[in-house]
Amino acid sequence: MRLTTRGRYAVTALLDLALQTSQQDGAVSLSDIAKRQSISISYLEQLFSKLRKQGLVTSIRGASGGYYLAKPLNEIDVMTIISAVDESVNAMQCEGRGDCQGGTMCLTHDLWCALSNHIEHYLKNITLAQLLDMENVQSISERQQISVLKDINTITLSTSEANPA
Repeated sequence: MRLTTRGRYAVTALLDLALQTSQQDGAVSLSDIAKRQSISISYLEQLFSKLRKQGLVTSIRGASGGYYLAKPLNEIDVMTIISAVDESVNAMQCEGRGDCQGGTMCLTHDLWCALSNHIEHYLKNITLAQLLDMENVQSISERQQISVLKDINTITLSTSEANPA
């Protein structure tokens, strides 16, 4: 079983959104999420379109626009995020059809089925609120913020040195 980039990025982006909205007032732009998480804006736009259609985020247009979570943190679980972007955590090669070995069930079908169920159950029971409380999340978020600020300062210094007044 492999969770694709789409599922991982969707969870990462919504966790970033949750962190930012808990630390500031106002909407969070996709460009800010993209900088902090090193995800392309166009990819985030695709993900957030699906997340918005599933009622997980809302958006505001305009200069101070961006995204908000559409539900409280404790009502958004990781499995819902993954499912919203058309991903699954199915470990079965046959995707549950039972035709994994030449049209019939393979010897390890029940094992992979049970694993898939355990993973899905686990992810359904982890909310964004719980992720925010995990040991490393806050310190990693602070490190990412500092890194983005350093990049902005470097760009600003480079621009001002190239264009002296």
